[in-house]
Amino acid sequence: MSRTYHITTFGCQMNSADSEIMEGILAARGWRRAEAEDAADVILYNTCVVREHAEDRALARLGQLKALKAARPGLVIGVTGCMAQKDAEALREKLPHIDLILGTRAIARLSPLLDRVIATGVPQSCVETLDEAYPIEIIPVRQRPLKALVNIILGCNKQCSYCIVPFTRGREQSLPSDQIVAECKRCAADGAREITLVGQNVNSFRAPGEATASFGNLLRRVGEAAPDSWIRYITSHPRDCNAAHIRAVAETPNVCENFHLPVQAGSDRILARMKRLYTREAYIDLVGRIRDAIPTASITTDLIVGFPGETEDEFEETLDLLRRVRFDAAYMYLYSPRPGTPAAAEYKDHVPLAERKRRLAKLIELQEGIGLENARGLIGQTMDVLIEDVAPRTGGDVLARTRTDRMVILPGTPEQVGRFARVTIQDANAHTLFGVPVRES
Repeated sequence: MSRTYHITTFGCQMNSADSEIMEGILAARGWRRAEAEDAADVILYNTCVVREHAEDRALARLGQLKALKAARPGLVIGVTGCMAQKDAEALREKLPHIDLILGTRAIARLSPLLDRVIATGVPQSCVETLDEAYPIEIIPVRQRPLKALVNIILGCNKQCSYCIVPFTRGREQSLPSDQIVAECKRCAADGAREITLVGQNVNSFRAPGEATASFGNLLRRVGEAAPDSWIRYITSHPRDCNAAHIRAVAETPNVCENFHLPVQAGSDRILARMKRLYTREAYIDLVGRIRDAIPTASITTDLIVGFPGETEDEFEETLDLLRRVRFDAAYMYLYSPRPGTPAAAEYKDHVPLAERKRRLAKLIELQEGIGLENARGLIGQTMDVLIEDVAPRTGGDVLARTRTDRMVILPGTPEQVGRFARVTIQDANAHTLFGVPVRES
């Protein structure tokens, strides 16, 4: 009788892609996915530590599994991902009912370590950086077969002062181009209508023998290998978004025109403190070059408010940046120190929490207004969408997404999920467009 497993994923698209690979490893053993956690023989939590909330949620739920383990001693509980990498020793002490701790660059050890736990009952761990981070022969089990995630680069070399990722995911390692292209081709053959290339910093991808044009070249190769699928990628660093990258998006028909470029702040002094390696004017110039090359492109971003030492005038510079760039959408956060980062160790001039909350509310209010104006400017336009799902709240509607990554609600049926369509936009709010299908003549 085959064993069953249940994987819970916290955090970013990289974690989602890692979970799909781990599920592929377990499926290759003949194991089956359990829909309910308490029905599984093996429970894995793939964790995130970028924000405190995700870490706290994972710790709380892992603590709750102690009672289930007591009732079922044969149950195997594992922690993988960034929390496992960062806090392996502390987890062993705090949560002794955990059987397996697996770091971000040790997924290839999942199967043999599980065998050892099952055979001996002795907890196992591996947080080393292995030469083979992923078993190449493993076929990931896609959570959403319509939309495939494909890893192209591991780790990050940027060392932003607030970010824990370089410490939990290690130095950059680009995966082989041919392996990536073959995986994308297989995804398309299996029915993926959208393929997203993922990594902590995808546009620093480097193939052997290539330099700054490398990510652009990869986009072109993937676009050619999967011509009937839309190609996306996440996340880009503004410092590495160059002319070759922009041209590849402009010239490859199925690469989507959405640039997610986290700016984080609008003040040069704060950007320097964050170690972001660019200035506000360099960022604004980059956005201008993208819009000159691809006028229809959407620009989205991440922003942190209340970074240590941020003055009111420097916060106003961030607001001014929003007014100048006019982002289509933004993920906006309060600064919170992450233990182990340079910012947490070096900067003690913290902005009071109440002030950080006030600034975040003001930032959100401004961006919501800009997002609404940008969205309403699309009313009357006709555009291509990929129908992704049935709308959960309105009967007779489906959810779709544009090439520029905007959500669209339109009339449709479940049978249309997975199809491309032409839609005319009739209404909009800051986050959603509302359209109707274009009738074929």
